[in-house]
Amino acid sequence: MSAETIVRGFDPLRSPASRQAPGVPGGAAPGEVILAFEDNRHASSLFGSHDQNLAFLERRLGVEATVRGNHVALRGPVEACQQARKVLENLYDRVRRGETVALGDVDGAIRMTTAQGQLFPSDGDGPRPGFTQVSTRKKTIVARTGAQDAYMRALARHELVFATGPAGTGKTYIAVAWAAALIERGEADRIVLSRPAVEAGERLGFLPGDMKEKVDPYLRPLYDALYDVMPPEKVERGMASGMIEIAPLAFMRGRTLANAIVLLDEAQNTSSMQMKMFLTRLGENSRMIVTGDPTQIDLPPGQVSGLAEAIGLLEDVEGVGVTRFTAADVVRHELVARIVRAYEGAHPSQNP
Repeated sequence: MSAETIVRGFDPLRSPASRQAPGVPGGAAPGEVILAFEDNRHASSLFGSHDQNLAFLERRLGVEATVRGNHVALRGPVEACQQARKVLENLYDRVRRGETVALGDVDGAIRMTTAQGQLFPSDGDGPRPGFTQVSTRKKTIVARTGAQDAYMRALARHELVFATGPAGTGKTYIAVAWAAALIERGEADRIVLSRPAVEAGERLGFLPGDMKEKVDPYLRPLYDALYDVMPPEKVERGMASGMIEIAPLAFMRGRTLANAIVLLDEAQNTSSMQMKMFLTRLGENSRMIVTGDPTQIDLPPGQVSGLAEAIGLLEDVEGVGVTRFTAADVVRHELVARIVRAYEGAHPSQNP
């Protein structure tokens, strides 16, 4: 067992023992759950620097967490305490497997516990059924929301996947990680990452430098995601050899992309013809992922977004999957989700 549990009446100076939590009428009376973790070093990693992970848990679930050594006392409503227990026990299992637990992982564990009732089935130290993850040699990305879980499953099932929704939901990051994982497993020969080079409202004017220097600022988020999921030296070798290609959408015309994972990011800024051109580049043994936020269109006024049109035309076509994210799926800073909801409330006509 990764942790022993006592409910109510716990003295952390005594040897911990595990016993069943008694029922509490109504399920809302204050309760106490004690967790005793077997490895002090792992427990410290779980709690975070200055116990920041526990502080986040307290804030999100409305419980009080008190640490004494490798023991944690959870006090509050019985249901909230049990939920916090599941989160801590399963995050502790991840620490034991050598994974790092940050605030985002705590947030994701809370979300999935809420959505599924149980974060992971207990099956030892291996990957947990029902909780989708993407693993590269550098890191493992575990779904943090129900929509992310559905997105990962769609990527495994379909040749073409559309993902739409607000910033911060992991659309691009998961797609890049999934592409990197397929490359490492030898299921594809190359990754092609693309974005339309559309200015976000500004007029940047003339940009100095060669073609790469001119378009790199538009493609920087794709570079960032690649370096986060793959070792830097492998990214550099991949770009030098052509195994990894990052190019603006205009460079896709006339090509057939076979044995490749092809990602089009910021697709809300494509025209109808650009989207058709991109989708018809799909070659043998290739997969395509198209991501975008329909509320952040930077096209000239009156021009129809190719992303919205493509989803309307292709959603029911065999081999095509669509995942829609909402403000509830934002996994960046907590404030980002509140910002997205505020804008959605102020501009309901822009919501997909």
